Amino acid sequence: MARQVTTQKKLAFTLLAWVVALLIFFPILWTVLTSFKTESEAVSSPPSFLFFQWTLENYVEVQARSNYFHHFWNSVAISLGSTVIGLLISVPAAWAMAFSPTKRTKDVLLWMLSTKMLPAVGVLVPIYIIFRDLGLLDTRIGLIVVMMLINLPIMVWMLYTYFKEIPGEILEAARMDGATLGKELIYVLTPMAVPGIASTLLLNIILAWNEAFWTLNLTASKAAPLTAFIASYSSPEGLFYAKLSAASTMAIAPIVILGWFSQKQLVRGLTFGAVK
Repeated sequence: MARQVTTQKKLAFTLLAWVVALLIFFPILWTVLTSFKTESEAVSSPPSFLFFQWTLENYVEVQARSNYFHHFWNSVAISLGSTVIGLLISVPAAWAMAFSPTKRTKDVLLWMLSTKMLPAVGVLVPIYIIFRDLGLLDTRIGLIVVMMLINLPIMVWMLYTYFKEIPGEILEAARMDGATLGKELIYVLTPMAVPGIASTLLLNIILAWNEAFWTLNLTASKAAPLTAFIASYSSPEGLFYAKLSAASTMAIAPIVILGWFSQKQLVRGLTFGAVK
């Protein structure tokens, strides 16, 4: 029998959820508001929340100083490129581990996950040297490869979890009907795991879009994405809060909009198989 929840409890939980959501969203809201202030108002004390002189000069100066769309298209290419290549590798890998496991499958999964526990700075020097010798420094291809490799364990783990929820009898029936391995993956497995694949794709795009460590250390100007675009406003001359906020707002706006319109698909995929 389902537990009954009173109206007062529903109201209390709803209010608590809104408070938590506002606390999480407040830094983003403050960044957006600061981007419309002058530099003097951005560092004024006490700070002004809504009642200040609104201006667009920060956005104009940011665009005049830096080519926003150059960094934007670099971010798009790196995020989408690493995601597509990662899916091409992780889907067959997750299929093999979910439907043709061996006694070493769990060890391999744990090993892949353990690579995420290694601090990125621990492998910076060898990767930098390899990229220097191969001519991949400050290139989109180099960053696509790095982003794909660092997010590949998460992609495999997520897809493996989704695939484990799919009955193996369906795939066996497809094989009995004459489906080859390729057709089984494309026409049977993939359509059934669309929510999981979609959420994995979206999460990988967000992770690649927000990655700062590798983009700052492996790029200079040609392949610099929006994370490098933001970092350029922290200089020895000082920290210009208003311009930094404007650059941050321009950088996060595309991914926030993507997350807003895809939130249902993302939540559905992240909870796939969690609720029976």
